[in-house]
Amino acid sequence: MAGGLIDHGARVWLAGRDADALSQAAAELGPAAVACPLDVSDLDATTSALQRLLLQEGRLDVLINNVGQRRRAPLGELPAQALRELMEVNLVSAWHLCREAAGIMEQQGSGSIINVTSIAGPIARAGDAAYTTSKGALAAMTRALAAELGPKGMRVNAIAPGFFATETNAAMVADADIQDWLTRRSSLGRWGQPAEVAGAAVFLASDASGYITGHTLAVDGGYLAHF
Repeated sequence: MAGGLIDHGARVWLAGRDADALSQAAAELGPAAVACPLDVSDLDATTSALQRLLLQEGRLDVLINNVGQRRRAPLGELPAQALRELMEVNLVSAWHLCREAAGIMEQQGSGSIINVTSIAGPIARAGDAAYTTSKGALAAMTRALAAELGPKGMRVNAIAPGFFATETNAAMVADADIQDWLTRRSSLGRWGQPAEVAGAAVFLASDASGYITGHTLAVDGGYLAHF
């Protein structure tokens, strides 16, 4: 997503907990990328980062909330505290960033917020209740903020990725049984590649989607539409 936005003229600040990985990613993307090490669950740190961004760049046009943790386990192994911890990262951090970014964007009279949810929001499977709950809540938050911020010139949308061949999913990608199942279960019959989510981000960030808000765009190879 960062690469796609840069290709279309954006200057992008990348946030993440691993400073070395972040610096490497920024170096690979070139001078239009700025590394900003932080933990999104540290709300004071995210507020300070946005203040530094505003001081350095002078404006904030787009916010993409693309952080999430997962804890796959049966309901009986997920106490309330486990849900609280997951919601802090997957929902509360996004809420805080949206709130802080909206304060900046309102002064500009425009802005686009994009929350990365998941197809594990509108649909569910056993053993993944906490993650599905958090992503469903993020989609609901997207709609709620679209209604509230629209009159102030801001749009709020979401991207719901399907099965993507990311580093986190490397073991699943290598599993022939999962590939066979995905071939039968989705329209395109394959894993998505990370670069294939970039177009959705560029579209929702740009004026090309100027009359779209409160929408969740599935980028899933037809998974939700296929049975």
